[in-house]
Amino acid sequence: MTPAESPVAATGRDLRIPFGLALIALACVAPLFLGNYPLHAIIIALIFLLPAHGLNLLLGYTGLLSLAQAAFFGIGAYTSALLAVHFGTPFYLNFLAAGLVTGAVAAPLGIPALRLRATSFVMCTLGFVIIGQAIAKNWISLTRGDMGLAAIPKPYFALGPASFTVSGTVGFYYLVLVIAALATLAIYLIVRSPAGRNMIAIRENETLAESVGIPTWHYKLVVFMISAAFAGLGGSLYAHYLTVVSPLTFQMYYSTTMLIIVLGGGAGTISGVIFGSLMFVGLTEALRVAPELRMIAYGFFLLGLVFWFPSGFAPLIGRFWSFLERRK
Repeated sequence: MTPAESPVAATGRDLRIPFGLALIALACVAPLFLGNYPLHAIIIALIFLLPAHGLNLLLGYTGLLSLAQAAFFGIGAYTSALLAVHFGTPFYLNFLAAGLVTGAVAAPLGIPALRLRATSFVMCTLGFVIIGQAIAKNWISLTRGDMGLAAIPKPYFALGPASFTVSGTVGFYYLVLVIAALATLAIYLIVRSPAGRNMIAIRENETLAESVGIPTWHYKLVVFMISAAFAGLGGSLYAHYLTVVSPLTFQMYYSTTMLIIVLGGGAGTISGVIFGSLMFVGLTEALRVAPELRMIAYGFFLLGLVFWFPSGFAPLIGRFWSFLERRK
């Protein structure tokens, strides 16, 4: 039983809709009270929420630890950037193409990798990141190598005769907020479906799940592809927000960041991953004001998390829902 499914969390279930609506309302008016830099930190957190949702689907609900999210994040970023720079396609086509391409690339990678067990699978997914970065550095005719792709246009929408470009921090904030909300809804529908229950059964006992007729390998492959697609969608947003991509987009730092979001927020919970993304990514962006102490402070924060919240913030969130329930 995951923290999200526990009785403690369940007692506050009827309060989640009004509380969620209040948070959405607060998020909508946030630009009225926050400056550009806090909004930038939230934008980065919401961008990383997409690959973190994908990783949570794979790790938290299916029980597969993957370090390949940075590879799919980079593939999505380059796919979107190449389409925008060379073909001038509107953002929504680039965005969808990034998800479809990364999902398609994940299929042939996942077929052999998912036949491995535990540590071997983790090492194999780490290899995907190294290979992806090597390709980005050496396929110069396509990626321009270490110079990367620059001058990526801001999100451009063409709807019939009307067209507009999302520019400025506030405009991009609202765009990412809408996409993050839709992605969260999609993950919620997946985990609440019969397929989501089968994923949890695979995580708890794969042998038993297979014995009752669940096609475990096929489920793992589909979840691996969906997880990759979410990472690719995040990479597309990242490319159009920063307007530049390079082989550094494949760095392992991004995979570890996504892993920290999932484990620190609470694997197997949607609210925990949202909280973890805002907390950990927002914290690293906020600490940029003190670059000399940034990583030291972040390291001490993670140490405190390990000692005081070994299961992440999910139990704390569960106690919060229980508190609200008692206050009714």
